[in-house]
Amino acid sequence: MIDPILQEDRPNGPVAAVLIAGGLGSATLGLMTILAESSKSVGAALNWWNPAGSLTGVALLSSAVFFVAWLKLHFIFRRKQLSFTRVAVLALVLLGLGLLGTFPPFYDLFGVDTPKTVAQ
Repeated sequence: MIDPILQEDRPNGPVAAVLIAGGLGSATLGLMTILAESSKSVGAALNWWNPAGSLTGVALLSSAVFFVAWLKLHFIFRRKQLSFTRVAVLALVLLGLGLLGTFPPFYDLFGVDTPKTVAQ
């Protein structure tokens, strides 16, 4: 007779931590994109490398938020069993907000009014 494989129930906290951190990084990307596009001073402050413009600062700050959140949430949730449905919904909502923030017709709603030159 073959012995059944014994599976131990492992906490899903570490997986939840990375999903939520990914959502937070995405939401940060969307928010920073809106701020960089709507404010010339914020856009200039995030311009860390001229060929890429403010994209450099936006991407690096969003990545930093992801890694810091992942580290902190991992230590908070590492031995916990969380409702995976709630974690997934939260992560998807944050991801959706991040994608919305990087959608040009959306962030143009907050854009800086620049005078348009008329060709003569």
